[in-house]
Amino acid sequence: MLDLAFYQKIAPTLLDGAAVTIGLMAVSVPCGFVIALPVALARVSANRFLWAPAYAFIFFFRGTPLLVQLFLIYYGLGQFAVIRDSIAWPLLREAWWCAVLALSLNTGAYTAEILRGAIQAVPHGEIEAGRACGMSPALIYRRLILPKAARLALPAYVNEIIMLLKSSALVFTITVIDLMGAANLIRSRTFRIYEPLVAAGALYLAMTFAVTRVAAWVESALAPERRPPR
Repeated sequence: MLDLAFYQKIAPTLLDGAAVTIGLMAVSVPCGFVIALPVALARVSANRFLWAPAYAFIFFFRGTPLLVQLFLIYYGLGQFAVIRDSIAWPLLREAWWCAVLALSLNTGAYTAEILRGAIQAVPHGEIEAGRACGMSPALIYRRLILPKAARLALPAYVNEIIMLLKSSALVFTITVIDLMGAANLIRSRTFRIYEPLVAAGALYLAMTFAVTRVAAWVESALAPERRPPR
């Protein structure tokens, strides 16, 4: 039964949790991209000392569950004295930053593989044309390969952001009260199962819709030839 009074009562808690989720995404997505770009470039390199570590990084973070990665970072890093004595410990002892690190590394691995496929999908004829014009390899990457790869990778990258948004629901397992954590907190206190979960699902849908709208605008800006005729 629809109990509007109950939804109004739990709305502030859920919105606070949604703000935490948005904050995690706002930090993890850019950090993951910063990780992914050099890993992708190393992955397409012919140098074994570059592509082998990049392949191992991608294989590990794509091959293990995000929940395991969260536990290893949150519960495991503190077991090492070198970590506890480092300048990173004031951050890594906080659950929020451990969640950011796990999400960034996880999405970095997936994004690197998306970028690798996009880079290798750039038509070879365009690269040869750049060489014929006297462009250096660095200039070819900057002016030809990376812009083209960005357009090719965008749909898959948006899908990865949405998957990361949904995967962020796991961070409540390491005491971060995000949207899912807030819903579980309400559920455990009120013993009402459906209302907090339905409300949380609606908020996740709203955030996903916002991501898709922004992505559609970016895709239209990057590929004006795909815009519908006026």
